[in-house]
Amino acid sequence: MNIVYIHQYFKTPRDPGGTRSYFIARELINAGHNVTVIRGKSVDSKKKVIKEELDGIKVFTINNFYSGKMSIKQRMISFYRFMYKASIILLKQKNVDLVIATSTPLTVGVPALLARRFKKIPYLFEVRDLWPEFPIQMGALKNPVLRKLALSLEKRIYKKAWHIVALSPGMADGVEKVLGHSENITMIPNMAKVDKFWRREKNDAIRKELGLKHNSFKIVHFGAMGIANGLDYIIDTAVRLKEKKVDNVEFLFLGDGSVKEGLMKKAADNGLNNVFFYGRVPMDKTSEIVNLCDVSIVPFLDLPVLYTNSPNKLFDSLSAGIPVVVNSNGWTREMVEKHNCGAYVDPGNPDDFASLIINWSQNNDLMLKMGNNARKLAESKYDKSILCKKFVDVVNAFNHK
Repeated sequence: MNIVYIHQYFKTPRDPGGTRSYFIARELINAGHNVTVIRGKSVDSKKKVIKEELDGIKVFTINNFYSGKMSIKQRMISFYRFMYKASIILLKQKNVDLVIATSTPLTVGVPALLARRFKKIPYLFEVRDLWPEFPIQMGALKNPVLRKLALSLEKRIYKKAWHIVALSPGMADGVEKVLGHSENITMIPNMAKVDKFWRREKNDAIRKELGLKHNSFKIVHFGAMGIANGLDYIIDTAVRLKEKKVDNVEFLFLGDGSVKEGLMKKAADNGLNNVFFYGRVPMDKTSEIVNLCDVSIVPFLDLPVLYTNSPNKLFDSLSAGIPVVVNSNGWTREMVEKHNCGAYVDPGNPDDFASLIINWSQNNDLMLKMGNNARKLAESKYDKSILCKKFVDVVNAFNHK
């Protein structure tokens, strides 16, 4: 089949950021399909659209800037520009058999709707976050008229889709709630990259480059640094440890986003010399840095919609073979507790996390056991080779109809 894959934030492993769509596209190609990706990216070119081939994937790159540091108005403009240009590109494509549109934002579904309406092309819609419920609970979508329009668009996109892939059980439940049925919904979570993140000898040269201690207990957060990630929780925990005179713990932040500068200021104001910010780092180096660490923390604000999250960093942490700490009281809590590969901490109580750190830093056997359990879970259930095949099976079911 000829497939057009619409993902505003499509990345390859050479770029910082999530690569789920890349690996799915590559698996679709390996299964004999032709894949064309439409993505948005800020590029140093006067061209509005750049056509290229990346690892066998035909890619239309719309020159469209987006950053987590943008205001809500600026983000809306960026979403609209991508939606408009992606619609034009898609409608010009010939002999398209299937469109895959992956959120967020929800507006990526509009080009798919238009292709279905005017060219009778079916589409698969992938739900990575429950929009517009996410911006509503975050307080970003307050206008009642815009809320009504967004909810109407969500229902229409779901209703007209040939199939829906949701990234967590909670997201699948959210889609079912909107549709009123569970037909044509498949849950395929985010993926562990066991060939990219794994436990091995620590790279001491990188440790020295980063200015980290040799024998400290290292905790890492890698990925987006937005309001929803609730990263003040980590700084507050570091403050609690300082008050307890615990001086053998270091906190590492890899990534960028709207709250980064505020976090850096808060750390400085509290005299925290054990909190480090390293910006956005390519996957290979991220893997080396995560391998230096003892624990990965995956925090979020305490909002019901965020209990449904399916964060890349969690699955890459499992793959890296280190215990994972979560503070969302949803399926990720159930996962780490059931498989004894991490722990849940109270999102409203940094002392809970601080006590956990003190306990774990003194229990090497427990850490090793949880790390081994994490790796086994990544290999047996969440590896990309397993989940990409599951995604391709969904697509092939359409091909054989």
